[in-house]
Amino acid sequence: MRTRILVVVAVVVALVAQAAPEGVREAERKALAKALTSVIETSTLKGARVTVQVRSLDDGAVVFARDGDELLNPASNVKLFTAAAALSTLGPDFRFETDVLTDAELKEGRAKVLYLRGRGDPTITTEKLYGLVADVVHAGLTEVTDGIVLDESYFDGERVAPGFDQESGDKAYLAPTGALSLNWNTVGVYLRPGDAVGRPAVAEVEPPSDFFVLETELATGTKTQRRFTVASGLDKDKVRQKLEVKGVVPVDKGVWSQWKKVDQPALYFGFTLKQLLQARGVKVKGRIRAGAVPPTAKLLTASFSDTLDIVLKRLNKNSSNFVAEQLIKTLGAEVKGVPGSHAKGIEVVEDFLAREVGVARGTYVMKNGSGLNDSNRFSAAQTNQLLVHMVNRFPVAPEYLSALAIAAKDGTLKYRFEGSDAVGRLRAKTGTLENVSALSGYVQAVGGERFVFSIMVNDFPGRASGVVQHIDALGAAVAAVGSSQGPSGAVASMMQPSSVVASAAELDARMKTYVAMGQRAERRNAAFLRTAWRSERDPAVRAVIADALLQSDPREPAHVRIFLDSAQASDDVFGRVKDAARRLQLDTPVLPGLVELAASGQLEAVARLFEFVRFAAADELTSAYLAEQLAVVAHDAPMELVSSLRTCPEADRAAALDALVPGLVRQNQADAPLWDTLKSTQGSIDPQLASFARGLEVLLSQRIAEAKAPRPAPTVESPQATPPPAATVQPGG
Repeated sequence: MRTRILVVVAVVVALVAQAAPEGVREAERKALAKALTSVIETSTLKGARVTVQVRSLDDGAVVFARDGDELLNPASNVKLFTAAAALSTLGPDFRFETDVLTDAELKEGRAKVLYLRGRGDPTITTEKLYGLVADVVHAGLTEVTDGIVLDESYFDGERVAPGFDQESGDKAYLAPTGALSLNWNTVGVYLRPGDAVGRPAVAEVEPPSDFFVLETELATGTKTQRRFTVASGLDKDKVRQKLEVKGVVPVDKGVWSQWKKVDQPALYFGFTLKQLLQARGVKVKGRIRAGAVPPTAKLLTASFSDTLDIVLKRLNKNSSNFVAEQLIKTLGAEVKGVPGSHAKGIEVVEDFLAREVGVARGTYVMKNGSGLNDSNRFSAAQTNQLLVHMVNRFPVAPEYLSALAIAAKDGTLKYRFEGSDAVGRLRAKTGTLENVSALSGYVQAVGGERFVFSIMVNDFPGRASGVVQHIDALGAAVAAVGSSQGPSGAVASMMQPSSVVASAAELDARMKTYVAMGQRAERRNAAFLRTAWRSERDPAVRAVIADALLQSDPREPAHVRIFLDSAQASDDVFGRVKDAARRLQLDTPVLPGLVELAASGQLEAVARLFEFVRFAAADELTSAYLAEQLAVVAHDAPMELVSSLRTCPEADRAAALDALVPGLVRQNQADAPLWDTLKSTQGSIDPQLASFARGLEVLLSQRIAEAKAPRPAPTVESPQATPPPAATVQPGG
């Protein structure tokens, strides 16, 4: 009897022990749902279109959802689908191959024709190509008598994916695909000032290649003069790519760089190969041309890429559009047959989603593999369905997870979630376009429960920075499940700290310190400055720290983001910064950095610059400076200027035009790129954009003509006799 009682007691204790964690888990999930709801309903997300879903990987339950089935633009979250299909279809050990062949066996090291056959390797750099050349040399090649033939038949001839055609230009993120590709089909142009104002400045191509023809008219300007353009197009020989650099770079401001897409990837590959062969003593005669490898050709050597799991890190951690579209075409070639095309590749992804993931055709829209522009539609629920499938597929799950950026550690999340429970616990893919922000991935919470989550935000009001901050708050809340602070505490810690305004003396002292650090422009100061920015509560000081951070490492996108978040055209931020600079007799910080970003084509920076123009309208000195700088932006980034004028608030547009006209007049930009842009935009397929461009051209032309028109001389009346004094009017008279 006693034994039976003990058994019953043991069973009851066990049941209670099992019930307690279940009750705790339920309470934690309710706390999480409450915190997530609070963020969505009290932030900028409330005025946007949002699809959110959080699912537990432990029991499959949907812990939270808000319009989880709504189809929205996922931006680069599309790369999650591209990576999953590639990994599942090709396998993690798949390698891209590039072959070097000759028309016949080498005779005394001599070949008539050297053939290059590409199979879509997105990872070949000049360094790796040099290794391939070394293999060719060690195989015995000493001379090529009839040129190099480039075989791109593995891919079709369509260079750009659907969606890429929605914007024009030569920016690196628009790089075309190619079966023979080099350096991600991009090239860098580095600009270095001379040692004194007025001296010639230096422009250099990186990596160097005989494919590029560099023409420069570049001078060294003052510290505040930054007005240069890097134009790309076909050279006069109709083969090579011309890079034309004009303008001025500021003295004592270090090296500037711009990256451009390569228009003809195979020729870029071929010219660079020839240059490297010659550097190793191989004589190369004849033309570089497109063609097919004949069946009788002899393999000389072959180059193999890293395995696909390594390539995927480049895709998702760094969000490479180029790698995504190369993968799509490779899927098409490998599964549907050569030549690979975007259409074939997307069909392979759709087959994978329908057959293996259970996401039916027609329930989503996928036009390209990178997520660029307005081309794709997915829901948070569909994204989570994919994430669940991949993590449960053991042969590829580790590789899929390892390709995602880690919160506060690497990739596009390197500087996000710092100081939160998500650090090291959250792996996700970001997504960013104009008025689009997304984040989807995995997180293991402090309490041990594992989740998948997907957040997509479209058509949000206000700045992108606020949306990103609130998306991060959602992710941090999921990571905090089971922690002492809980999801609500995590949300509170991710929000902007309350402002504390320092005295004028304190502001001057801090500003002097951080301005000096910014002027040194040393990358090693970046970590210190990021910590200082996070802990600083005075918004004016935060703006100065952000400016110093941008100067210390301007290539880091997170620093651009911090700077744009902190640069506010308000009395308590820029008004105090400007006053402190005048007290200290310093160049005013913030504005030069904003102009540099705007002139480089950063759309948000252009829109922010308009806000500063309106704010400073009553300040004659600042207004004159901004008028000149708007003319710089009109010259260097005309399309971005027009786009921002079209979409900004009416008050900002009016102020910007008031400042732009005298700036254009003073700089005499009669033949400036702005006018070419306005004319070309009038032929846009978007009728509203075309109409706006026509109206803007007419308005600017009229106002510039009025500003240039000679003012009429004051009218001088002819002399007249002095009139008699007026009669004095007496009271009552």
